[in-house]
Amino acid sequence: MSWLKKDPLQIISFKSYGTKTHFYCRGRALEDEAIDLEQKGLFGLFLNSWKRFETDEIKYANLEVLLPNGKRLETTTDDHGYFRIDTQIQDMHTMVNEEGWLNFEWSFSDEMPKRTIQRENRFPGSVLIPSEASDFGVISDIDDTILHTGVVSTLKWRVLVNSIFRSASSRMPLEGTSEFYHKLHRGPSGKNANPIFYVSHSPWNMYRYLDFFLKQNKFPKGPILLRSFKDIFSKKANEKAQKHIEILQILKTYPRMQFILIGDSGEHDADIYMEVAKAHPEQVKAIYLQRVNHKKKMLRVASLFANFDQIPVLLIEDSAQAMTHARTHGFIE
Repeated sequence: MSWLKKDPLQIISFKSYGTKTHFYCRGRALEDEAIDLEQKGLFGLFLNSWKRFETDEIKYANLEVLLPNGKRLETTTDDHGYFRIDTQIQDMHTMVNEEGWLNFEWSFSDEMPKRTIQRENRFPGSVLIPSEASDFGVISDIDDTILHTGVVSTLKWRVLVNSIFRSASSRMPLEGTSEFYHKLHRGPSGKNANPIFYVSHSPWNMYRYLDFFLKQNKFPKGPILLRSFKDIFSKKANEKAQKHIEILQILKTYPRMQFILIGDSGEHDADIYMEVAKAHPEQVKAIYLQRVNHKKKMLRVASLFANFDQIPVLLIEDSAQAMTHARTHGFIE
């Protein structure tokens, strides 16, 4: 936030997902405080983090989305600047690209003569509409599954240090994860476009940070599903419930699709994936859980799956081990 003048306006459209008849998109309208995702230096990184969480949202703004076929949809932001459109539209699959993405543009509907609007008031958005020919879908955690965060550290101090004092451009993925996800994306034929869904309990304030990380490290493009900042310090049971709800919603949206679930052994992934697999065994193809450096947690997870043999479950040391398993089971080329 500038103390001398108001910052320009922007619309951030969160990558979401839908079907050939269901358009669902959400995002947020904010003042653009010029956050540099490649920032270096402790003060600059701290300032970026402050901006990321001390947001200046655009309340009750009227927005419009323009689809490739010329159809226009309207919505209004809430008191925190968030917006969503959830509606039925026929034949959306005719407007997607070869990867299954429907691209469109957002704009502010009302004139704002006293405010500057970025990008000439044309903001990109996209919704994934997976092909019915997909081999399967992948639902993946982010924290300590593909990105080192330290969620199992005492009092979560490593999460705070990594999020506040490390730029998105300096963060490194777990070795081999990008290659593994691309192989899953392409499937056993090596030519498909299987959908990848990224689910995390990080707040929506971290959306651009995580989106930048995934792009820079060349992970397959996919919907990024986070949660409200007000829930970030809630009890663990609430964290678990929110992620569980997001995963169940994906399964409900694609009832004929099977999914590979990928997470880590540090937090709630094992419990959530076990519950999902038991409730929807016909939709869970396999579970991969990244091992963490915490003996007590690893013993608990191992015992959790000790007598579970309905579907393949693998506690992995690295992506090479996961790829060997996936290739053996015909998931990848």
